[in-house]
Amino acid sequence: MKNSYKEIAKQTLHIEASTLNSAAEKLDNTIEKAVELIAKSSGKLVITGVGKSGLIGAKMAATFASTGTPSFFLHPTEALHGDLGMIDSKDVVLAISYSGESEELSNILPHIRRFGTPIIGMSRNGSSTLATYSDIHIMLNVEQEACPLGVAPTSSTTLTLALGDALAVCLMHMRNFKKDDFASFHPGGSLGKQLYVSVKDLMRTENLPIGLESCLMRDALVKITKGRLGNLLLTDSEGTLKGMISDGDVRRALMDENFSLDAQAGSYANRDPKVISDASMLASEALTIIETYKIQMLAVVDTQHRVIGVIHIHDLVEAGIK
Repeated sequence: MKNSYKEIAKQTLHIEASTLNSAAEKLDNTIEKAVELIAKSSGKLVITGVGKSGLIGAKMAATFASTGTPSFFLHPTEALHGDLGMIDSKDVVLAISYSGESEELSNILPHIRRFGTPIIGMSRNGSSTLATYSDIHIMLNVEQEACPLGVAPTSSTTLTLALGDALAVCLMHMRNFKKDDFASFHPGGSLGKQLYVSVKDLMRTENLPIGLESCLMRDALVKITKGRLGNLLLTDSEGTLKGMISDGDVRRALMDENFSLDAQAGSYANRDPKVISDASMLASEALTIIETYKIQMLAVVDTQHRVIGVIHIHDLVEAGIK
């Protein structure tokens, strides 16, 4: 039975994937006209629809808003009871209805037209009420719903959602929307932390585990223990980084029959440690370096290679950087 469910699930995915591939091949220049209309607007993109189309529309509005296109979702019923005042002639309305004949949506279309607000419609019927009122109509070409009864919106909602994503991505390209722009719209949560939090926001700058490269190993061990970061930065008298000695370096040194606590720490140090020379680097990029080289800590240095801070893997993990 489990295997048959697996096959049903695979078939569902194949049907919906086929719908997307077929729609991609049938795309015409209406998508370009829609992108240009939205981009030229000095107002907002207002998305409306009922039922499943409304749910898809709400997600679309969130995607547009987070990628540089001011947008919000307006429910047709609420629009008829006062919220039509939220629509301005400078806006563009994206109206969604698979049949193109949703009563609630059809009731507000004449009023939107009265405002002089352009309408982009999405439906399967080029002769529907929605298509008739639309300045630009995007066809929802669906040959088969994944639902075994052929009635529950499945392939159709997937296609509608994907077309919304396609419009958003086109607008991102048109506006040259960059990672920094995206980060400014996502200052919180895991996305914000990955795209907005920098090394300088998290690095430690006080009570750093630093010692002279000429210090003795016995003193270095004390400093490593007190520093509680598992590492000791070794510098010259001017504060220039000359190396780093870690717990692992100490353990390897202890295996040397010539090891001496009275030897200079610099003789057992890594003379070419990984460093960050730009504190504005994203914290997520610092984590990538730490994971790639399987180390615990990175020194942050200035243009003269003098230590100005450190960032430890624990700091990154505790901050939720992934």
